[in-house]
Amino acid sequence: MSKITITANRQIFKEGEMNNSMFIILQGNVEIFFTVNNSQTRLALMKPGDFFGEMALFSSNPRSATARAITNCELAVIESKQQLENFLVKNPKFAAKMVSIMADRLAKTNELLISSMENAVAKKIEFSTDAKKVSVDDIQEIQDV
Repeated sequence: MSKITITANRQIFKEGEMNNSMFIILQGNVEIFFTVNNSQTRLALMKPGDFFGEMALFSSNPRSATARAITNCELAVIESKQQLENFLVKNPKFAAKMVSIMADRLAKTNELLISSMENAVAKKIEFSTDAKKVSVDDIQEIQDV
Protein backbone atom coordinates (compact mmCIF):
# COMPACT_ATOMS: atom_id res chain seq x y z
CA MET A 1 0.00 0.00 0.00
CA SER A 2 1.30 3.43 -0.90
CA LYS A 3 0.33 7.04 -0.20
CA ILE A 4 -0.17 9.81 -2.72
CA THR A 5 -0.84 13.52 -2.47
CA ILE A 6 -3.41 15.07 -4.80
CA THR A 7 -3.86 18.83 -5.16
CA ALA A 8 -7.29 20.45 -5.03
CA ASN A 9 -9.43 20.22 -8.20
CA ARG A 10 -7.30 17.42 -9.66
CA GLN A 11 -8.94 14.22 -10.92
CA ILE A 12 -7.96 11.02 -9.17
CA PHE A 13 -9.60 8.85 -11.82
CA LYS A 14 -12.07 9.47 -14.61
CA GLU A 15 -15.27 7.74 -15.59
CA GLY A 16 -14.54 5.15 -18.28
CA GLU A 17 -10.91 4.62 -17.27
CA MET A 18 -9.52 1.18 -16.64
CA ASN A 19 -7.43 0.76 -13.50
CA ASN A 20 -7.57 -1.36 -10.38
CA SER A 21 -6.85 0.95 -7.44
CA MET A 22 -8.94 1.63 -4.38
CA PHE A 23 -8.38 4.74 -2.26
CA ILE A 24 -8.76 5.64 1.42
CA ILE A 25 -8.85 9.33 2.29
CA LEU A 26 -6.30 10.20 4.96
CA GLN A 27 -6.66 13.99 4.60
CA GLY A 28 -8.89 16.21 2.50
CA ASN A 29 -12.18 15.85 0.67
CA VAL A 30 -13.08 14.08 -2.56
CA GLU A 31 -16.22 14.23 -4.67
CA ILE A 32 -17.49 11.34 -6.75
CA PHE A 33 -19.65 12.22 -9.75
CA PHE A 34 -20.75 11.00 -13.16
CA THR A 35 -21.52 12.95 -16.30
CA VAL A 36 -24.52 12.58 -18.62
CA ASN A 37 -25.05 14.97 -21.54
CA ASN A 38 -22.31 17.28 -20.20
CA SER A 39 -24.14 17.56 -16.86
CA GLN A 40 -22.38 16.38 -13.70
CA THR A 41 -24.31 14.59 -10.96
CA ARG A 42 -22.61 14.26 -7.58
CA LEU A 43 -22.89 10.81 -6.07
CA ALA A 44 -20.91 11.44 -2.89
CA LEU A 45 -18.75 13.88 -0.99
CA MET A 46 -16.05 11.93 0.83
CA LYS A 47 -14.04 12.91 3.93
CA PRO A 48 -11.07 11.47 5.84
CA GLY A 49 -11.64 7.81 6.70
CA ASP A 50 -13.90 7.24 3.69
CA PHE A 51 -12.94 4.92 0.83
CA PHE A 52 -13.81 4.83 -2.86
CA GLY A 53 -12.96 2.97 -6.04
CA GLU A 54 -13.15 -0.43 -4.33
CA MET A 55 -15.10 -2.06 -7.16
CA ALA A 56 -12.00 -1.79 -9.37
CA LEU A 57 -10.37 -4.45 -7.20
CA PHE A 58 -13.20 -6.92 -7.89
CA SER A 59 -14.12 -6.33 -11.53
CA SER A 60 -12.45 -5.57 -14.81
CA ASN A 61 -15.03 -2.98 -15.78
CA PRO A 62 -14.19 0.66 -16.52
CA ARG A 63 -14.77 3.26 -13.81
CA SER A 64 -18.45 4.20 -13.54
CA ALA A 65 -17.74 7.66 -12.09
CA THR A 66 -15.06 10.31 -11.72
CA ALA A 67 -13.25 11.09 -8.46
CA ARG A 68 -11.89 14.61 -7.97
CA ALA A 69 -10.08 16.18 -5.02
CA ILE A 70 -12.07 19.10 -3.58
CA THR A 71 -9.18 20.10 -1.30
CA ASN A 72 -5.56 19.01 -1.15
CA CYS A 73 -5.68 15.31 -0.27
CA GLU A 74 -3.51 12.55 1.06
CA LEU A 75 -4.75 9.14 -0.06
CA ALA A 76 -3.76 5.59 0.73
CA VAL A 77 -3.74 3.51 -2.45
CA ILE A 78 -4.62 -0.19 -2.44
CA GLU A 79 -3.75 -1.82 -5.75
CA SER A 80 -4.72 -5.47 -5.31
CA LYS A 81 -7.09 -7.79 -3.49
CA GLN A 82 -4.11 -9.14 -1.55
CA GLN A 83 -3.18 -5.64 -0.33
CA LEU A 84 -6.79 -5.06 0.68
CA GLU A 85 -6.96 -8.37 2.53
CA ASN A 86 -3.74 -7.62 4.41
CA PHE A 87 -4.96 -4.14 5.31
CA LEU A 88 -8.34 -5.43 6.55
CA VAL A 89 -6.72 -8.12 8.70
CA LYS A 90 -4.54 -5.45 10.36
CA ASN A 91 -7.46 -2.99 10.68
CA PRO A 92 -10.57 -4.91 11.82
CA LYS A 93 -12.50 -1.75 12.76
CA PHE A 94 -12.03 -0.42 9.25
CA ALA A 95 -13.03 -3.85 7.88
CA ALA A 96 -16.32 -3.71 9.82
CA LYS A 97 -16.92 -0.15 8.61
CA MET A 98 -16.19 -1.18 5.03
CA VAL A 99 -18.64 -4.10 5.13
CA SER A 100 -21.35 -1.84 6.56
CA ILE A 101 -20.78 0.89 3.98
CA MET A 102 -20.68 -1.55 1.08
CA ALA A 103 -23.94 -3.11 2.30
CA ASP A 104 -25.53 0.36 2.40
CA ARG A 105 -24.26 1.13 -1.10
CA LEU A 106 -25.64 -2.18 -2.38
CA ALA A 107 -29.02 -1.49 -0.77
CA LYS A 108 -29.17 1.96 -2.41
CA THR A 109 -28.22 0.46 -5.76
CA ASN A 110 -30.98 -2.14 -5.37
CA GLU A 111 -33.50 0.61 -4.58
CA LEU A 112 -32.47 2.52 -7.71
CA LEU A 113 -32.67 -0.64 -9.83
CA ILE A 114 -36.12 -1.54 -8.51
CA SER A 115 -37.34 2.01 -9.05
CA SER A 116 -35.95 2.01 -12.57
CA MET A 117 -37.57 -1.35 -13.32
CA GLU A 118 -40.91 -0.17 -11.93
CA ASN A 119 -40.75 2.90 -14.18
CA ALA A 120 -39.91 0.74 -17.20
CA VAL A 121 -42.82 -1.61 -16.47
CA ALA A 122 -45.16 1.35 -16.02
CA LYS A 123 -44.08 2.69 -19.43
CA LYS A 124 -44.63 -0.74 -21.01
CA ILE A 125 -48.13 -0.89 -19.56
CA GLU A 126 -48.77 2.64 -20.78
CA PHE A 127 -47.61 1.73 -24.29
CA SER A 128 -49.57 -1.52 -24.32
CA THR A 129 -52.82 0.42 -23.86
CA ASP A 130 -52.15 2.15 -27.21
CA ALA A 131 -53.40 -0.98 -28.98
CA LYS A 132 -56.79 -0.59 -27.30
CA LYS A 133 -57.38 2.93 -28.58
CA VAL A 134 -60.19 3.67 -30.97
CA SER A 135 -59.16 3.21 -34.58
CA VAL A 136 -59.89 5.64 -37.42
CA ASP A 137 -62.52 3.18 -38.74
CA ASP A 138 -64.29 3.25 -35.37
CA ILE A 139 -64.41 7.01 -35.49
CA GLN A 140 -66.00 6.98 -38.96
CA GLU A 141 -68.65 4.54 -37.75
CA ILE A 142 -69.36 6.86 -34.83
CA GLN A 143 -69.69 9.82 -37.18
CA ASP A 144 -72.18 7.88 -39.37
CA VAL A 145 -74.47 7.26 -36.40
